Amino acid sequence: MKRDIEFPSEGETIRGWLYTPDQAEGPFPAVIMAGGWCYVKELVQPDYAEMFSRAGLAALLFDYRNFGASDGVRRQHIDPNGQIQDYKNAISFAETLGEVDAERIGVWGLSYSGGHALIVGATDPRVKCIASQIPVVDGYRNMRRVHGTMGFRTFERLLLEDRRNRFRTGQDGMIPHAAADPNEEISTWPFPETYETFRDLKQSEAPAYENRSTIESAELLMSYSVMPFLPRLLAVPTLVIVAEHDDLTLWDLEIEAYNAIPTAQKKLVVIGDSTHMTLYSDQTLRQRAGRAATDWLSGHLACEQIA
Repeated sequence: MKRDIEFPSEGETIRGWLYTPDQAEGPFPAVIMAGGWCYVKELVQPDYAEMFSRAGLAALLFDYRNFGASDGVRRQHIDPNGQIQDYKNAISFAETLGEVDAERIGVWGLSYSGGHALIVGATDPRVKCIASQIPVVDGYRNMRRVHGTMGFRTFERLLLEDRRNRFRTGQDGMIPHAAADPNEEISTWPFPETYETFRDLKQSEAPAYENRSTIESAELLMSYSVMPFLPRLLAVPTLVIVAEHDDLTLWDLEIEAYNAIPTAQKKLVVIGDSTHMTLYSDQTLRQRAGRAATDWLSGHLACEQIA
């Protein structure tokens, strides 16, 4: 069962969906979920929410402020700190729902929100379990690697030019999420397969997706790191799922982050013969990642298997 929900977050109205198991009565353990860079809730994530609900979990899936159905006047602006606050306010909202067992709440995220899930789990004691999939763990190192030496120089110049322009005019400049030809157009994530995959997903499942963000979003990414928060994960069961050939969010950095998590209740799952983008485009790989997350969340939140 799926129903529309909305809740306040720092003056903005956040909108999303609540999934609950069809064949059981609550309150249910719950997982709070949101997407990555420029994502809207329709993109990939409903497949995971449905898997979670079939396993006996409620799943609260939402659009961040400035995206999709949620409010926010700086459209397509990605402030990771604001998005993390949206996650925490989603937990506060979930605690008020009769369908949710407030003592059994977990968080799930992928790509940028994979990093957010780690930070939320490390800083919010209400989180009892984490599933982090192909996470961004260090924005600066990530951008340096994916853009290459010369491309990174150009990327940094664009960020500086935009900062000066925002100071003069107060207006946001925009940058593509991805570009069809990274040699011809600067984008935050310079991968043709990212452009192609999200173009296809927009057509097939997520028409509200837009291939752009504010340039300041990319500047904020350069200061983003999960690493200072990982030592706090002393007792929160944490799953990290990586793609074997992920050169987008960089599976070596993800494994480095996993190794820095101190809890004994952790697990690393490597999805073989996969890349960052094939975990979106290939339904078989998507299902494999979904099963790993479902088993982890349902097991640690002790929910009853429904189907």
